[in-house]
Amino acid sequence: MKQILGIGSRINHSTYGKGVITNVTAKMYWVTFIENGLETIDIDDEFEVIEAAEDEVDSVSFYEVERSLREILKKWNGISEIVPIADKWKGGTMVLQPADSNLSSKEIPIDTFFHKIVMLRDRLRVMEQKINSSKELDESLKIDLQQYITRCYGSLTTFNVLFKSNSQNFKGEGASK
Repeated sequence: MKQILGIGSRINHSTYGKGVITNVTAKMYWVTFIENGLETIDIDDEFEVIEAAEDEVDSVSFYEVERSLREILKKWNGISEIVPIADKWKGGTMVLQPADSNLSSKEIPIDTFFHKIVMLRDRLRVMEQKINSSKELDESLKIDLQQYITRCYGSLTTFNVLFKSNSQNFKGEGASK
């Protein structure tokens, strides 16, 4: 097994040319090459070492730590799914046009708006879970608060047209979530 090079090491790769290692993972080097930009290469890939950096190398990169942290937060934050927007709306724009023609309109990317709607739904779900698991609230108050949340879902059904899958739609009173 080769010695793992540190960040800042300079190499010459037969395919990509000369570059500098900018990140190291357990299996890959992230190298910024002079002529080919950023590429990832396998640690065991063949290349010439021009200058090895003496820094200690951690076998876990910042990227891997960030990805793991994101997965942990997603798991414990009550958000359990990735919600895709319907294909026909991808890349689209929502225009808010005031009645007064002297005022300017506001354009919002539909993807941004959809993301905010999904975040709102996820936060309502977390609130619902917290209400249902609360030991301080009595049952009648829990039921009242649950009915308000159900009405909130009902108010948001207008935006169901944005969801790719009907199973992810908002459902109000008279429907089960």
